[in-house]
Amino acid sequence: MPLTFKQLIFIFTGNLMLAANSAYAVEDVSSTCDPAKPGITALARHPEIYNVHFENDLFNGSDQGYTNGVKLSWVSANLRDYVSDPCLPLSVRRLNRLINGIHPTGYATRNMVVTLGQSMYTPLDKTRTDVIPNDRPYAGWLYLGLGYNERDARQMDTIQVNIGMVGPASLGKQTQDFIHDLRDIPRFNGWDNQLHNELGIQVVAERRKKIWVSNTWPQIDAITHYGGSLGNVATYLNTGFEIRAGNRLPNDFGTSPIHSAGDSNAPLEDIAKRRFSAGGLLVFLSTDARLVARDIFLDGNTFAASHSVDKKYLVGNVAVGVAWQWQGGQITYAHYVSSKEFITQSTNPGYGSITLSLEY
Repeated sequence: MPLTFKQLIFIFTGNLMLAANSAYAVEDVSSTCDPAKPGITALARHPEIYNVHFENDLFNGSDQGYTNGVKLSWVSANLRDYVSDPCLPLSVRRLNRLINGIHPTGYATRNMVVTLGQSMYTPLDKTRTDVIPNDRPYAGWLYLGLGYNERDARQMDTIQVNIGMVGPASLGKQTQDFIHDLRDIPRFNGWDNQLHNELGIQVVAERRKKIWVSNTWPQIDAITHYGGSLGNVATYLNTGFEIRAGNRLPNDFGTSPIHSAGDSNAPLEDIAKRRFSAGGLLVFLSTDARLVARDIFLDGNTFAASHSVDKKYLVGNVAVGVAWQWQGGQITYAHYVSSKEFITQSTNPGYGSITLSLEY
């Protein structure tokens, strides 16, 4: 029988952290995710979410810079906690115990997000085989992410831990070559100059807050966010806002591009419904500004000499998009335009983002 995506990401998580599993005595695995138990929310009302994110600059008519990103994610039902709730597999609970100190606290409603993603970056000139001094390095990033969301009616705190590989081990070249061959697009010739292999670790924290909600038709809300990232992959502070308008706005905290803090599929309040089942259409405008101390995809490898460019320390982007909900799911399209990220960049980069979310 073929494995489901949820089983695959849990196997990946368990294998990656095998040492964590062996550090503890065997726990009682007879307990099950029983909605009737106190503290565990009925799964029929609070389903799990499966997301597929796809981002590509071809939506912008270009093929350079942040050129492609794919992320698969599983969002749990509401949880009692992160270390003993049987709605999480045993290996994930043990892993959560190891990093218990970073989980958000102070809220009664929480869920967990497990992601598997890959991003790739290329210069403008795909024909050259040498290092292009005034353009960004070739780079790939393959990672596993563990995200923790907690919320009340107006505010959500997210912490996400990403761990993975930058460099040839990220399989960026192989992935891009496969897609370009499939679509009969010329390959990029300079991948031999990509960043060297490096273990990447990133901790991202973000707070989102609904500062205005109008329930008259059309429904409108305004959501602010601020936070930051720490690690050898990216270190920055960021802030921004999003405005949404439509009918039957979902009970979450806005859109979530791949490079943001976790998935915004928020845990649900006890009296709330996600509203996917009601259907609806919404449009949104979002912005984000960053003060960047480190970006491995521009600064180059941390512990080895590599190609790099002089990055800009203050960058930002603007997005407009539309989302359609139906019973059991939602599809979102957003178009992003960013400021220039390094001194010698010739154009403002842009890309399109599609997210498919399905309840189960």
